[in-house]
Amino acid sequence: MKAQLETLLSHALATLKANGTLPADFSPDLQFERTRDPSHGDWACNIALMSAKAAGKKPRDVAEQIVAALPASAVVSNVEIAGPGFINFFLSADSRFAVVRQVLDDVKAFASPNIGNGEKVLLEYVSANPTGPMHVGHGRGAAYGSALATILSATGFNVHREYYINDAGRQADVLAVSVYLRYLEACGETVRIPSRAYPADYVRVCGEALLAHAGRKYFNEFFDVVDGLPDDPEGDGDDIKMQKEDYLDAIIKRVQLLLGEEAYRTMQDFGLNTQLDSIRATLDTFNVQFDQWFSERTLAESGAIAKAITLLSERGHVYLKDGATWLATSKLGDEKDRVLVRDNGLHTYFAADVAYHLNKLDRGFDSLIDVWGADHHGYIARVRAAIEALTGQGDKFHVALIQFVTLSSGRMGKRSGNFVTLSQLIEEAGNDATRFFYLTRSPEQHLEFDIDLARSQSADNPVYYLQYAHARVASMFRELAERGLVHNLEEGLAALAELPESNVDDLLKRLSSWPDMVANAARNRAPHLLSYALRDLAQDFHAWYNGNKVLVDDARVRNARLTLALAVKQVIANGLNLLGVSAPEKM
Repeated sequence: MKAQLETLLSHALATLKANGTLPADFSPDLQFERTRDPSHGDWACNIALMSAKAAGKKPRDVAEQIVAALPASAVVSNVEIAGPGFINFFLSADSRFAVVRQVLDDVKAFASPNIGNGEKVLLEYVSANPTGPMHVGHGRGAAYGSALATILSATGFNVHREYYINDAGRQADVLAVSVYLRYLEACGETVRIPSRAYPADYVRVCGEALLAHAGRKYFNEFFDVVDGLPDDPEGDGDDIKMQKEDYLDAIIKRVQLLLGEEAYRTMQDFGLNTQLDSIRATLDTFNVQFDQWFSERTLAESGAIAKAITLLSERGHVYLKDGATWLATSKLGDEKDRVLVRDNGLHTYFAADVAYHLNKLDRGFDSLIDVWGADHHGYIARVRAAIEALTGQGDKFHVALIQFVTLSSGRMGKRSGNFVTLSQLIEEAGNDATRFFYLTRSPEQHLEFDIDLARSQSADNPVYYLQYAHARVASMFRELAERGLVHNLEEGLAALAELPESNVDDLLKRLSSWPDMVANAARNRAPHLLSYALRDLAQDFHAWYNGNKVLVDDARVRNARLTLALAVKQVIANGLNLLGVSAPEKM
C-alpha cells in the first residue's frame, strides 16, 4: 500500500517539475506515517513541507498543487490537507481489506520486503570462548544474532552466519591446566587448584573424562607440577591479582614442559573440544545454527596474522617501541595506539582480530556485523581503525553491543563456579520463552529476565499471549470442523467490508504495517521491534475476539471473521518464525 501511495505522489511531483513549480533535480525522500486518529485518514505525508523551499511557496499552497496533480486511483477514496501542509490519504474500502488477501495468498512474500538486494553480510555472533558452558549472557547474543540473521535473510540480504572459535592464546592454556589438574585429581593425586584457574564442576567432569579417555598416559605427580614454584598468593588488590596470574602462568609452563609439545596440545584439544561440543549441543537446542565455525588457530597457522602485520607495516601504520610492534590506531580514530606483537615475540589477541577481519573482507563480504558483549565497547574503535588502515573500508564494519542480563535469581559470574548456564535457563523457562524474552528489549538496554513470568501461562507473559492468539485461531477451525461446517474463503474476503465491528480497522492497520515493521527491524538491526509489533497485533486480536463471536449462524459474517482471524494467525506465525519461536496449534 505504501508503495502504491509513493507511486501516486511521484507522479504528482513529476507533473510539478514539468510545469516549473519544482526544480527538475528535486528528489525528496517520500516519508509516510500511519495516522493515529482515523478522522485524519490512514496515511499522512509531509512532502509539501519538504518541497516548500524548493518551490518558493508556502507548504499549504504546495500541498494544494500536489493534491491537484495526483492521478485518479482506486486505492484512495479521499485526500485532505491538514495543519501546515500535511497531506492525509483515506484508503478505499477495497484497498483497506486487500491486505487480508495478500497475507493469505502468500504471507512469506507479503512479509519479505527486499531491502537488501543481495548484499553479502557476514554476521558473527555468540563466539563464546570454548573454555566452559554458555551462560545466560551468551544466550542473549545467540538469540539476537540468530533472529537478526533470519530477518536479514528474509529481506533480501545474503547472510553468512559465523562463529569465531577462540581456540588459541592464554585462555586455551588456562583451560588446559585447569583440566589437567582435575585429571591428576581423578588419578588420585591431592592437588591445589590455582585461584585464577577455572574452578567449576564442568572442569572436574572434563578431567575425569580425560582419565577415562587416555588412562594415566598424561600422569605426573602434583609435586612435580609445583616443585620450586612460589605459593599461590592470597588476598585481593591489583598487585595480588597480577601475582596470581603469574603463578598460573608458571603452572602452564611447567605442565607444557612435563608433557611435551605434542602431548600438551593433544590434552589441550581434548578440553577445548569437550567444551565446544557442549556449546554446539546447547546452541542446537536453542535453534541457533551457523554456516561456519572459524578457528582462531588457523589464522596463525596459515600466516594470516603475519600477513596482516606486514601489510600494515608496508602502509606506514606500524612502529617499534620498547621491543614491541605497535599499530598507530590513534591516527585513525582510536584513543591510543595498540600493541600487535609483544616484546616477547608473541602476537596479541588484537593482532588475531585484525587478521580475522581482513580475512572476512578478503572473502568478498559487503558488510561485517559483529555481535559483542557490552564490555567490549572500547574495542570497537581499534578494530575499525585497523580495518581502515588495511583496506580503507572501516565503514563496512558494524558492531551490535549486547547489554548484560540479570536473572530473578541474581547475577552470575563465570570465575565463581556457580554461574547459571544457558542450558539451565532453557530447562527452567523453556526454549520459546527464553528466546522471546531475550528479544523483548533493545540489545543496548539491560535486561532483567523474570523466570517466574516466563513460566507463567497468563496474559502477562508476552510469548504465551502471542502463542495463545495463534492457537486460538487454530482452535476455531477445529471447532468449525467438529460442527460439520467449512470455511468459504472467497465469501469471507468479499464480506470483510460488511463486518459491523469498528475494531476491524485496528487489525487491518496492524496487518498492513507488518512488511514495514520487518523492513525496519532489518534496516535498524533491531529484532525487538518485531516483538513489540507482535504484541500489539495480539492485543488487538484478543480484544476483537473477546468482543465478537466468530462461529455465528450467519455464514457470511462467520466466513468474514474466520478469514480475518486466519490472516492474523498467518502474520503471528511469520513473526514468531523470524524470531525463532514456535507457533503452536494447541496450548
